[in-house]
Amino acid sequence: MPDLRARLRVGFHWRGGPDVAFADITEWWRDPAVLRELPPAVAALVPGEPTVVLGPASRGTLLGALVAAHLGVGLVEVRKNDRVALHSSFYAHRTLPEVYHEGGAVLSFRRALVRPADRVLCVDDWIESGAQALAIHDMVTEIGATWLGLACVVDDLGDRADVRSLLGLRALMTATDLY
Repeated sequence: MPDLRARLRVGFHWRGGPDVAFADITEWWRDPAVLRELPPAVAALVPGEPTVVLGPASRGTLLGALVAAHLGVGLVEVRKNDRVALHSSFYAHRTLPEVYHEGGAVLSFRRALVRPADRVLCVDDWIESGAQALAIHDMVTEIGATWLGLACVVDDLGDRADVRSLLGLRALMTATDLY
């Protein structure tokens, strides 16, 4: 694990200027060692045996697919601001506009893909406000499925222990590890 964390730090960059900065993790996907080591490391963060992995678009879907393949379970893509969310076969939930950095979003997935008997592991690359994960958590619990927790690479929630606890968030590193 120390080697993986070192590789993650090397492949991470802040981009942009003083007004708009963003986390660039694109080098992670180019490193074959990261691609090999990241799925089992993320999967091991949350106890339990999931029957399905949920991954929010876009990087959560990419990482979620790797984790799901490692675990031998399926993946459900959680879509963002997609027109299909209005269709009755999709479960949809809006994030709080004051919490989500893009002013709110509608997250959705096909109803038939998450069932009450499922044990759900949510996977994402970076958690900043927790708004997306909270919306996904609400949809999963409304269905009656079991929420095992949220596994991510970087926890950037800061002092939001309440959100961390509610989501069962476990991460490989914190944002301060990358500075």
